[in-house]
Amino acid sequence: MNRPIPASVSDPWRVPVIVAQIPDTGLHRKLEASAAERQAMAETAGLREVVSVEAAFDVVPKSGNRIQVTGHVRARIGQTCVVTLDPMESEIDEEVDLIFAPEAEVRRLADLMEEGHDDNEQVADPPEAIVNGIIDLGRLATDALFLAVDPYPRKPGVVFEAEVIAPDPEDHPFAILKALQDGKKDQ
Repeated sequence: MNRPIPASVSDPWRVPVIVAQIPDTGLHRKLEASAAERQAMAETAGLREVVSVEAAFDVVPKSGNRIQVTGHVRARIGQTCVVTLDPMESEIDEEVDLIFAPEAEVRRLADLMEEGHDDNEQVADPPEAIVNGIIDLGRLATDALFLAVDPYPRKPGVVFEAEVIAPDPEDHPFAILKALQDGKKDQ
């Protein structure tokens, strides 16, 4: 979907973690989206509904002011089958493993990657930016959920079968030429 997302719903689930308050041993967060947050997620993603969303993250400091966030996002979403148009539910289970770094470092790494980028060269993704000293776990979970949504969901066992019509042997591009040629023979 390429429709613009209104600023008021662009972050339907917010769970900010202040980087300066993360202990050296790290922290573990279990999250569950409220009904209002799930409703906002469904509207933002164009889903029929978001039945449930849970996330569990380990947030661990690394060297160089970096933070590693690992965990899972699990959700149940309501969609519409693209074949039968029946309502259906889908399960989402996404693993998350991201490195966050200060914004200035992320910009510097992106510039370096762009300068030395060769089209045939495999380049690792740069870290995500720590914005204003905060990592938003709610947004991270929402992004993981949205990226895992099947844009063309089908109910289990449903297969799209196009109607196959046998072509008429007289209906082909050269049928007119054949008719003209046959007409000349008759004269």
